[in-house]
Amino acid sequence: MTTAEINDKFLNDVVFMGLRSALGVIFIVHGVGKFNPGFSNFLTSLGIPVEMQIPIALAELVPGILLIFGVLSRFSSALISIIMLGAIFLVKGAQSLTGDKGVEIDLILLASALVIMIAGPGRISIAHIIKKIPRCIH
Repeated sequence: MTTAEINDKFLNDVVFMGLRSALGVIFIVHGVGKFNPGFSNFLTSLGIPVEMQIPIALAELVPGILLIFGVLSRFSSALISIIMLGAIFLVKGAQSLTGDKGVEIDLILLASALVIMIAGPGRISIAHIIKKIPRCIH
């Protein structure tokens, strides 16, 4: 009788690539949306200066791109974690887990970013291929 086995290491790398890609796509879409002039009105309603529109948009767009390719994934995930903490506490006020101003999706994105930050990008990444980048900043 034969058994089918999946190489655990390869499966882990595929999972990390999928997690990185999903998180990257989400933040690319959100980052591009923040270049919209209407986002500046939202910022002023929160008491944040309008000048922060471009840095906030770039802080979501650039790490999203880097996560997809697997370059500087730990730094990108750390930046995304900071963004998600801001979304949870500053924008939504951490009022409830579900419903209006619920933070459940934000917590999932934060947890995903923390997993990538701690575990790294996996072997299916440009950082692993280059091998000249120190592992601590993969």
